[in-house]
Amino acid sequence: MNKHVKDLAPETTDLSRRSFLVGTAATGLVLGYAASGIDHALAAPAPANFEPSVWYAIAPDGLVTVTCGKADMGQHVASTMAQIVAEELGANWKDMRVQLASNDPKFNDPVLGAQITGGSWSTMMNFDAMSRAGAAGRIALTEAAAASMGVPASELVVRASTISHPKSKKSMSFAEVVKSGKATKTFTADDLKAIKLKSADQYTMIGVSVPQLDIPLKVNGTAKYGIDVMLPGMVHGALVTPPVRYGATVKSVDDSAAKKVPGFIKAVTLDDKTTTTTGWVVAVANTYANAKKAAAALKIDYDGGPNAKLSSESLFAEAKRLQGLSDSGEFFVKDGDPNAAFGTAAKVLEAEYTTNINIHAPMEPMNATAEFKGDILHIYSGNQFATRSGAIAAGAAGIDPKFVVMHQMWLGGGFGRRLDADMMVPAVQAAKAVGKPVKVIYTRENDMTMDFSRPLTYQKVKAGVDGDGKLVALSHDVVSAWPTQRWGIPDFLSPSVDKKGPLDAFTVNGSDFFYTVPNHYVRAIKNEMAHNATPSGQLRSVAPGWTFWAVESMIDEIAHATGKDPALLRVELLDGKGKNDGGAQRLRNTLLAAMGLAGYGTKKLPKGEGMGVACVSSQERATASWTACVAHVAVAPSGEVTVKKLTVATDVGTQVNPDGIRAQVEGAALWGMSLALFEKATLKDGGIEQTNFDSYTPLRMSQLPEVAVNVIANGEKATGVGEPAVTVVAPAIGNAVFNAVGARVRGLPITAEAVKAAMKA
Repeated sequence: MNKHVKDLAPETTDLSRRSFLVGTAATGLVLGYAASGIDHALAAPAPANFEPSVWYAIAPDGLVTVTCGKADMGQHVASTMAQIVAEELGANWKDMRVQLASNDPKFNDPVLGAQITGGSWSTMMNFDAMSRAGAAGRIALTEAAAASMGVPASELVVRASTISHPKSKKSMSFAEVVKSGKATKTFTADDLKAIKLKSADQYTMIGVSVPQLDIPLKVNGTAKYGIDVMLPGMVHGALVTPPVRYGATVKSVDDSAAKKVPGFIKAVTLDDKTTTTTGWVVAVANTYANAKKAAAALKIDYDGGPNAKLSSESLFAEAKRLQGLSDSGEFFVKDGDPNAAFGTAAKVLEAEYTTNINIHAPMEPMNATAEFKGDILHIYSGNQFATRSGAIAAGAAGIDPKFVVMHQMWLGGGFGRRLDADMMVPAVQAAKAVGKPVKVIYTRENDMTMDFSRPLTYQKVKAGVDGDGKLVALSHDVVSAWPTQRWGIPDFLSPSVDKKGPLDAFTVNGSDFFYTVPNHYVRAIKNEMAHNATPSGQLRSVAPGWTFWAVESMIDEIAHATGKDPALLRVELLDGKGKNDGGAQRLRNTLLAAMGLAGYGTKKLPKGEGMGVACVSSQERATASWTACVAHVAVAPSGEVTVKKLTVATDVGTQVNPDGIRAQVEGAALWGMSLALFEKATLKDGGIEQTNFDSYTPLRMSQLPEVAVNVIANGEKATGVGEPAVTVVAPAIGNAVFNAVGARVRGLPITAEAVKAAMKA
């Protein structure tokens, strides 16, 4: 795993898009939160509450409210955190409640040191801390109850929010203990580390499909999303964005027609020192409808800037040029000497794999509401990276980040899109310009054309096999924009193995696979042109969504070139030697489980149908969830691909909520299928051409296949499940298409036209 954020210290005052940093409490810049007694999203707990941890409080009525420091965007992570606490605390599930954290530094991630939700990290990285928080509460309540009942604490049993003494038949509820005021024990960091947690065989809550706590809130409307925010005196902003994705500037704004719109207040041209946005104007009016009318009436003259003539084709051409340069990029993996091995190999295979621009398009469009109360800026929005976003909002306002209070809302989808804070910039600057709270809601067109999208990628893979068909060498060049470098946070970058400088490992993770290959190079190459023209973000699954497309396709190509079964070749390569020990065995077992569940190799399929396999260690090598897929497809003579069934097996170590895990795996698999077959955005004249779901066409309900999921829970450390299945589906489908009709497609999405062309090749 890369060295992630612990302290985001300001090393520069440059507020450019690439170097804009956030501050830390260590320097007096407290991660975007002012501890000044101001009103914020979390109401101060009543004095009678017992707070054994920053992560939860127990009220005198016995209700346990867990504060989730993660963004909840439908993955039910708040309930997961509550379930982990409840296990060690001994609470009854009916007594559990959840709320979302503000950007107070006390809610920073226990491991990452920042408030960020992504990478399928939440459960795996917070399981231990939340378990210890729950256990600390149980210990404190038990000691208080023992004092009240006059019995030894060691003889007490805690279950379902009740502390019982079997010998005397005495008992106290959590509510009674809290009311007694005797639960006062505190814990140091060393005390917490010393707590002996339950073993897996002692679990009564972990591994149980309890109801998700956020569902009733979302059904009855009490769960508030950013788009729901209403503040006294609030007005509305609607965006006018330039035809160029990035780099345009506003030359002039004619608002004469907008002034005729009832309720129009002002047109604000953004002056964004963080350079998150360029060339944006926000029309402010008394209602959103009037703001949209005013925005449509504005006449804006733009300078298109340096990227105005660029296209997807020019970005791909630049990627190929860069790959052809021997000194491009930095090495992510450098084992052995592939070039020498190619010279003695019995057979050498080469292939180019591509992916196009992909758009997040969550159902709740980007939105933010900004309000200045004296020196304090309040931001209401659903966000996946409060630490960075608070600093960007501060930069947009021209204030110290410690004077920004983030009110975290429920997210109507995120998928990595809400790791960015562009929606806050127009809200902040408009609110500052008009002196009132301003809510900005993107249209779907704003959302798609100004998305921080998944970058297009070009990958060149070369493989060498010996006379026995054994893979002896593989080189892999990955060319793309570098989304994480754009954040300007050095700790999110990784040192290159060739010491040339830091690289963005979030563009190459997955290429450092668990197959045993003695000679293996991976080169990460930054496409500066794409980086500037299409400022990219992290889309669900990040780099493994494209690196495993190339790796798992090439493994299949090697198998067919050497006359081996593709699944059995993978089993052979997953021998667990050297650094691959442990991980390779778990991945191999997952592959075998998927093959068994799908009946791979046991069925004679009709003409035009095929099964394909793939197995991945997503998201990152050190934080992997071992996932395999068998895809069953039917291919028509026209080249149209119909996915009949996806069989996914995933090793999650310890499963917290089985139903929740299954839902996440199913959703991830279908997202992967959508990326594999349907989704494609294109750049033309510097702008994204697709503006709505009529031209950007994700998977539809009518196209859903059967999805079978095998969750392997073996008691190992909990892993993540939100993203890994995304990465395994595309190569499994591509490999299945080849097995069905002999057509090898090396670019995503796999279109009917591409399949038909490959069938003729």
